[in-house]
Amino acid sequence: MLRTIATILWKDLRIELRTRDALSASFVFCVLVLVIFNFTLDLGSEEARRLGSGFLWVAFAFGGILSLNRTFALEKADGCSKSLMLAPVDRGAIYLGKFLANVVFMLVTQVLILPLFVVFFNVPAESAVPLLLLIFLLGSIGFSSVGTLFSAMAANTRMRELMLPLLLLPVSIPVLLAAVETTQYALGVNENASDWFKLLIVYDIVFVVASYLGFEFVMEE
Repeated sequence: MLRTIATILWKDLRIELRTRDALSASFVFCVLVLVIFNFTLDLGSEEARRLGSGFLWVAFAFGGILSLNRTFALEKADGCSKSLMLAPVDRGAIYLGKFLANVVFMLVTQVLILPLFVVFFNVPAESAVPLLLLIFLLGSIGFSSVGTLFSAMAANTRMRELMLPLLLLPVSIPVLLAAVETTQYALGVNENASDWFKLLIVYDIVFVVASYLGFEFVMEE
């Protein structure tokens, strides 16, 4: 099983390193969102830390959707999806490989966007970088866990670009809210965010397990 996960993960990473389609689209979208909000709103230091966290995760969420849309698109376009399903491997391993690849894509985008966020919104985040990276990881795991499952569902429809956000965004509201609140805490806006950290962790565990168990039934449809 571990070998299957590693093979699928490496395949997706290698394709992305060659094409850079998902990362470039996600990165450009995130930059565009931050630039628009930065030049549209005249924010003070406190407002920038409070509202900027929300803008940051709006950019991550919609940029992540652009990346998630390609999760099963390549196999579908090349006619390899049926071969993948007929392979004598655990389908849960296929999910985990795809899921981990999506987490990596989101994390890379977030790490690249963070310095731009600091510059655009003039937010002193140097001391908060380790905590922010932890929040990015937890948020990416939660968002990608559900997003990978729904991407497999949407890949079998004619309008997957529309279906994925319609399915994903309502379910991902808790993890996005928790990510915003914990990001505000890391930037010194909230005094206590322990409950939000707990929500992030519980959401990650529940939806990774649920998506792993449900993936086989989704792929049979």
